Amino acid sequence: MTELTNTQRAVLTAAAERPGLQILPLPEHIKGGAAKKVTTALLARGLIREDGVGGTLVATDAGLRAVGIAPTQAAKPNDGGAVNQEESWFDSEPSASDPAAHKASPKIRSGTKQATLIAMLEAPEGASIEEIADATGWQHHTVRGAIAGALKKRLGLDVTSEKVDDRGRVYRLAR
Repeated sequence: MTELTNTQRAVLTAAAERPGLQILPLPEHIKGGAAKKVTTALLARGLIREDGVGGTLVATDAGLRAVGIAPTQAAKPNDGGAVNQEESWFDSEPSASDPAAHKASPKIRSGTKQATLIAMLEAPEGASIEEIADATGWQHHTVRGAIAGALKKRLGLDVTSEKVDDRGRVYRLAR
């Protein structure tokens, strides 16, 4: 049998009881760095995997077997529970007793640099890294990081780019 910590065992056992074998929400006592550490270790060992666009973590058959549960006994996807594709495992550690903590889509605060970035990418002409850096005051590497991390990974937005002769690479939100 696979060696697991008590925390890893608790996470996998809880997932076996959830529709879609979802890992989130983690047990209440697993927070912050511990949450990231346990999920990273389980991912590396192939006991959980990312499922879908939003990066929802689900238990694998190997993960279920590691806690002594036959995969056929566990909850299966599409058995009445929908897998939340918007939630990402590293964004927060919502309480299991707080259903309001699991929102379908993250809120974007108006008046922030991120909101400015999104507005520029929503425009039909899009925006180049240089234009975004000028508007936000960010350095070019920060703009690229915000597009890849905050917009694509965390918010799940579909950002496209194309080379434009007089402007360089122009980024847009796909519609």
